[in-house]
Amino acid sequence: QVQLVESGGGLVQTGGSLRLSCAASGRTFSRYAMGWFRQAPGKEREFVAAIRSSGASTDYVDSVKGRFIISRDNAANTVYLQMNSLKPEDTAVYYCAADLAYTRVKVTPDFWGQGTQVTVSS
Repeated sequence: QVQLVESGGGLVQTGGSLRLSCAASGRTFSRYAMGWFRQAPGKEREFVAAIRSSGASTDYVDSVKGRFIISRDNAANTVYLQMNSLKPEDTAVYYCAADLAYTRVKVTPDFWGQGTQVTVSS
């Protein structure tokens, strides 16, 4: 089991930046692949970014490539999402996710955080 708590959301203007954090409980964080998803009002939850347990590789949805960076600090049991050049269409609730399998964390992860709101004003 792993429990996830997101933080760092808020209101930002177009072109601004935010860094989301996700703190994980437990002593096995380094075994888990981690991901970020988002859900905008009236839309389905979508995959945003993922990182392998080792941090050796990452994946992003096309709409955030070049603007968002996922990273992790296994010593601190934390995964981050640095979001730059934010656009109004990035407005959503952002969720942290974890799974032992990298392929699964991008689709149907086993564990979810409660979400943090990101609002980008135009």
